[in-house]
Amino acid sequence: MHELAKVCVEAAKIGGQILLNWRGRFAVREKARFDLVTEADVAAQEAIRSHLLDAFPDHGFLGEEDSSHPPRPASGSGQGYCWIVDPLDGTTNYVHGLKNYCTSVALESENRVIVAAVFDPEANECYTAMLGQGAFLNQDRLKTTPVCTLKEALVAGSFPPFVQRDSVDVHTFLQFLERSQSIRRLGSAALNLCYLAAGRLDAYWAMHLKSWDMAAGMLIVQEAGGIVTAPDGGPVQLHCPQLVASATRPLHDEILTIIG
Repeated sequence: MHELAKVCVEAAKIGGQILLNWRGRFAVREKARFDLVTEADVAAQEAIRSHLLDAFPDHGFLGEEDSSHPPRPASGSGQGYCWIVDPLDGTTNYVHGLKNYCTSVALESENRVIVAAVFDPEANECYTAMLGQGAFLNQDRLKTTPVCTLKEALVAGSFPPFVQRDSVDVHTFLQFLERSQSIRRLGSAALNLCYLAAGRLDAYWAMHLKSWDMAAGMLIVQEAGGIVTAPDGGPVQLHCPQLVASATRPLHDEILTIIG
């Protein structure tokens, strides 16, 4: 497990350094309306892929920018391991020069994330977790806040790339706006989850993620003592990644009454 974690962190930092190197010299295109991709994304993912699969050639790989490489399933000799990678979470922030983006790397086995690393290259912050071993920011152990009610909570939310004013997403946002202490939309699902684990946020909800957006951050929150469930309160499914994440169980239960 420790070798898996070591390579995971190395891969996240390799990707983050490439993002730094590409700042200000990349081209941008759209995958779909309001869904951006840059040359930096692709370069970072290829470097991460090479590092992970050089170390563990029998493992599977699923990355966000997999238009040129189909998802590679794990072989039997890889013991069902698959790396789930977002080379650049927070692309719109990155494109606009807003320093809130990261590289996210997670290892999944039997539908559970067992190793995770999220690297914020601008802040030089690396969030890590291993299943059952706790969560860390660089060398410091993480613990979620003791906040138990929405009126005390700083909450982050996510929206899909295109939002209509009469959508459920806007209705939910307005309820949180009324009930929470304050609300944020920061633009990076992985960092939202890491900030929750670090006590910078108290809760986060998202209904339109992909597995690579939240695989690593989800484990980091759980290992920091937080609660992560699907909107109905059941387990989060990586193939259907909608989630509610909270610092404490009482806060989580209150949030589920709104999401539900």
